[in-house]
Amino acid sequence: MPRADFYLIDKPRFREDPLLLVCELAKRAVGAQQPTLILTRDFEQAEAIDERLWDLGEDVYVPHQLAGDEDDAICAVLIVPPGVDTPDRPLVINLRDTCAPGHFDRVLEVVAADPAERDGSRVRWTQYKKLGFEVTKHDM
Repeated sequence: MPRADFYLIDKPRFREDPLLLVCELAKRAVGAQQPTLILTRDFEQAEAIDERLWDLGEDVYVPHQLAGDEDDAICAVLIVPPGVDTPDRPLVINLRDTCAPGHFDRVLEVVAADPAERDGSRVRWTQYKKLGFEVTKHDM
C-alpha cells in the first residue's frame, strides 16, 4: 500500500526556514538509497532548494540537480519545477498545492505553518485516502 506522510511545520527552526525540512528529508532519502523527486511550486523554489542543498554543511553531500538534464536517470535527487516531465521514482517530496502525480511508493507532503497551507493539506489528505494511501501526520 502506498504511503502519504504529512510533515506539518511547527518548530521555530523550520518555521524560519521551511526549505531546511525539505533538505533534511532529501538527505535522509539519499541515506536510505531512495531515488527521490522534489516537486516544487515554481522554478524559483526549485532554484532555492538547489542552492540550499549545497549549504547543508561541509561534510554533507546530497547528490541533486534540477530536472531536465541527460544525467537525470543517475542523479539521486531530482528537483522538478512545474512543466518538466520526469520518470516516476519510489519517493516524492511534494511542495505543490495538488496531490503528487505518477506512481510512487511514498509521498512526503511538506506543509508550512500558514493556515491556507494547512487547509490545502487537508484536501490532499482526503484525496490520498480515497486513492488507497496509508496516511500519517508528523509534527515537525
